[in-house]
Amino acid sequence: MAKVLIMASDGFEQSELFVPLEKLKDAGHDVTVAAPKAGAIKAWDKNDWGKSVTADKAIADVDAAGYDALVLPGGVINPDNLRKNEKAVALIRGFADAGKPVAAICHAPWLLAEAGLAQGRRLTSYDSIRTDMRNAGAEVVDEKVVVDRGVITSRNPDDLDAFVGAIEDALR
Repeated sequence: MAKVLIMASDGFEQSELFVPLEKLKDAGHDVTVAAPKAGAIKAWDKNDWGKSVTADKAIADVDAAGYDALVLPGGVINPDNLRKNEKAVALIRGFADAGKPVAAICHAPWLLAEAGLAQGRRLTSYDSIRTDMRNAGAEVVDEKVVVDRGVITSRNPDDLDAFVGAIEDALR
């Protein structure tokens, strides 16, 4: 089975990390969580802080060569923090440069823009950042899941089944 990396920081949207984590593990994949530093990171769950998850590794200690795909959960806080983290952005580019799937949901496409991956791609995102995606050069559509040249995007937690399904398709 595949080795999947989920990259997040405090403030990730709870369902957007836990659903892919659980479904991909249930499918037999080896899933690792990376954060700015190893240890607990806390979710945002709709209107308040939610559950914590243990980040197995620090982003600085991760190399795209050791994984088959990258998953980027959204939430407002998480991608806004990570897009200021040079090592996180470089890791996203590393996956894309190696032709490995990069999956981003909700506000996580901000990270795609920061890594230069939105330009010329068809993608979707949370509705409030679609102008940002257009300004980054993407063709933005309103669909549950969009796959374009190895980049998988979805709009929000309601799309998680389609999002995880597209990740599993990409891993086959």
